[in-house]
Amino acid sequence: MAKKSKQMRAALEKIDRTKAYSVEEAVALAKETNFAKFDASVEVAYNLNIDVRKADQQIRGAMVLPNGTGKTQRVLVFARGAKAEEAKAAGADFVGEDDLVAKINGGWLDFDVVIATPDMMAIVGRLGRVLGPRNLMPNPKTGTVTMDVAKAVEESKGGKITYRADKAGNVQALIGKVSFDADKLVENFKAFHDVMAKAKPATAKGTYMTNVSITTTQGVGIKVDPSSL
Repeated sequence: MAKKSKQMRAALEKIDRTKAYSVEEAVALAKETNFAKFDASVEVAYNLNIDVRKADQQIRGAMVLPNGTGKTQRVLVFARGAKAEEAKAAGADFVGEDDLVAKINGGWLDFDVVIATPDMMAIVGRLGRVLGPRNLMPNPKTGTVTMDVAKAVEESKGGKITYRADKAGNVQALIGKVSFDADKLVENFKAFHDVMAKAKPATAKGTYMTNVSITTTQGVGIKVDPSSL
């Protein structure tokens, strides 16, 4: 077993691992116990009692956080003609067609979000093996396959996050940075929680949210009481 660092041990001493904290307490503890030397990200994690093998229990989507993420997103857009110009005007970092496909297939991955107009999906599909495993493949469910590229770019730049349940029913999402005021992190957390609650499949049985927690980059997980959200 790996030996815990002095900072990690100090952080763990401040947390009752048997307790589920209110969202306000959890956010405060996450900020207090952060020991990273940089402006760490704050993430939330949900374990959901769902079976993603069933089509009607798959959870995937996107939302714009009220206070943004604190992260600068590099946005790549596959579009041509007028739509390409719209994307550039909206602030897209990279806009192109086959030239970007060749560049990505050559190993270039200096971007965080990929958006495409529907007519470009035929060529974007050739990147499935590269973008798919990295959760970067454009998808209508996350609003990244759209004719309204300007809106998609602006949302991605303005705090849009995507989420997806993995095979074990876990969903993770970025809700901000440690430097955010606590009330802004709480507001972002509650906004995301509302989305998760509304995403409950009608066929899911038993307790839907079996565990909710918050953590910072390199930090410790802090259990959150869902009823406080």
